[in-house]
Amino acid sequence: MVELTTGKMKSREGTVVDADDIVDELVGKTEEETINHGKTEGFTADELKELYNTLGLGALKFYLLRVDPKKTMVFDPKESIDIQGFTGPFVQYTHARIKSILRKIGDVDLTATSAKEEEELLPLEKSVLVFLEQYPAAVEQAGAEHNPSVIVNYVFQLAQKFNSFYTEHSVANAETSGKKLLRIQLATMTANVIKSGMQLLGIAVPERM
Repeated sequence: MVELTTGKMKSREGTVVDADDIVDELVGKTEEETINHGKTEGFTADELKELYNTLGLGALKFYLLRVDPKKTMVFDPKESIDIQGFTGPFVQYTHARIKSILRKIGDVDLTATSAKEEEELLPLEKSVLVFLEQYPAAVEQAGAEHNPSVIVNYVFQLAQKFNSFYTEHSVANAETSGKKLLRIQLATMTANVIKSGMQLLGIAVPERM
């Protein structure tokens, strides 16, 4: 059951909210937030319209699916679009951020490595890699329990782990060629898993924002 911050929705009292109205509100709010954060440079008008729709719909779906379907939830439109919170836009932004990192680096042969370049994983690198390996299990659990919130929580935590890693360690300017290749691989796999997980939730992820 979904409730609003103003209380339960009741048809008899006229407090039922139309889904289309919620979507329109979220699309408008994501437009305001995107403009306020200065993230509209380089987009055409049509591209921005598509971006706002992607973020708005993603915010709604992610927020509704992040709670176990057996439990009652309170929907807060403002909270659902917080780019720093437990939200769809946060995960979508992380995906776009990774794609931007990879575009700046350019094409790299991800199989090009040698034994002498192999180095011990740093804690944050290992954290991302170990968590990536848990994706199939998360998908299996979500299916077995008919509970999409498992995937919601997984992609959110993966985005958090990657951002923590990237805050401390550069990808493009890694200490060695081996480290650079490793981090490109981690970034690529993270973006792919985020996109896959969000697609399972019916949520699109932008290539840039």
